[in-house]
Amino acid sequence: MEFLQQNWYWAALAVASGGWLLFDVARNSADKSQLSPVEATLLINREDALVVDVREQVEYAKGHIANSRHIPAGELERRSSELEKFRNQPIILCCATGTRSSAAAGTLRKAGFEKVFNLRGGLMEWEKAGQPVSRKRK
Repeated sequence: MEFLQQNWYWAALAVASGGWLLFDVARNSADKSQLSPVEATLLINREDALVVDVREQVEYAKGHIANSRHIPAGELERRSSELEKFRNQPIILCCATGTRSSAAAGTLRKAGFEKVFNLRGGLMEWEKAGQPVSRKRK
């Protein structure tokens, strides 16, 4: 008890850190539409998921997930008809960090697509996980 009284600031830091970790775990487990790079790879391999990259052309040309389709986020609503034949397949949206693709997922859900997922952390996390990136233009 004396240790805690003398080092209260370390104890407070540990409690705050643990609380933040629990909050983050609870938030991520509640949203099943967010996929880690490993979960995305499994969905691609097991259910033939389609990957749609919603970054701008310049970003896409620098590197993208192999066999991904490129539809910039600003054009997704107008070009969603291109994805019509994939309506029954899972669709994984990705961008640089997962922010734009999260918003784009909402756009596709409004258009009636049900199996829409977001690559949590985007291409940045994909590369961090050691997953391959294609530099070829598609």
